[in-house]
Amino acid sequence: MWECPDFFAALPGNTSGLDLSAAIPNRAKHVLKMSLDSCDKYMVGVYDLEADKFVPDNVVDDRRLWLRIDYGNYYASKSFFDAKKGRRIIWGWANESDSSSDDAAKGWAGIQALPRTIWLDSDGSQLLQWPVEEVESLRRNETNHQGIELKKGDMFEIKGTDTLQADVEIEFEPGTMDEADAFDPSWLLNTEKHCREADASAPGGLGPFGLVVLASDDMEEHTAVHFRVYKSKHKHMILMCSDLRRSSLRSGLYTPAYGGFFEFDLEKEKKISLRTLIDRSAVESFGGGGRVCIMARVYPVALVDDRGAHMYAFNNGTTAVMVSQLKAWSMKRAQVNVKKG
Repeated sequence: MWECPDFFAALPGNTSGLDLSAAIPNRAKHVLKMSLDSCDKYMVGVYDLEADKFVPDNVVDDRRLWLRIDYGNYYASKSFFDAKKGRRIIWGWANESDSSSDDAAKGWAGIQALPRTIWLDSDGSQLLQWPVEEVESLRRNETNHQGIELKKGDMFEIKGTDTLQADVEIEFEPGTMDEADAFDPSWLLNTEKHCREADASAPGGLGPFGLVVLASDDMEEHTAVHFRVYKSKHKHMILMCSDLRRSSLRSGLYTPAYGGFFEFDLEKEKKISLRTLIDRSAVESFGGGGRVCIMARVYPVALVDDRGAHMYAFNNGTTAVMVSQLKAWSMKRAQVNVKKG
């Protein structure tokens, strides 16, 4: 069953959105998004207005291989055209992953993920997403580092930031791609399984490297958002994981290892970017400039006790990785306008 369908036009390589009530340019593509299998998936294709017919560019029988809006806890999204700024914005829902009794005790359940600007990449084959620019108005107390070399087993603590409400942007630059392991296409059928097997503590040729958030003093609680680089036929395949299995010492929680792959020309691009926003129980990550997005819900004891937590950039791969740029901000609370009465 398909839920919450969405259908919109987009110009490849253009971050501006298209107003569906106006004339659509000839070279525009159309995106059909649907919610099923507990996630939001989509197809890119061509819409014939006269015939009222949508034809996907690629027809894939196995829906496990369909493109996804988000590879984590994200569902029932809907996009709209923002006429004021000429962009398309998508907004999705993230439910709770603790118990129903916890929901009853809180008196509420489920949150909205951050609103994201959404557009087609330059070849019109994949959607890219990024938090709307207004989120940056909540930043304060910037921390900035450059040129940090992370050898195997290194962890660099990011200090001076409210680790429970933070916005972190990191650029990782591998020194060499020679040690990257070979890519197995069968992994695409179950990326969560592969993230469980190739977790943040399992050394690979190139990776895992990434970010550890909401970590306790002894690291018994932590959430790892990380990359692995694999050799493919033409370009590199990048695995991005958000591993929640050690996110909390509490029992009765749903703690998967989310994951998604994206193709990347590492020889050309040189750097792999990661942006992660932490808002207490929400950890929302954007990899490779928004090629893979993973929304997660976590419930570490540190949140309940309000003890604070640690945050680290790390590398557990055999090949050293350079952090060419690391920026982190504490985040203010957003002002939410609620109409009363």
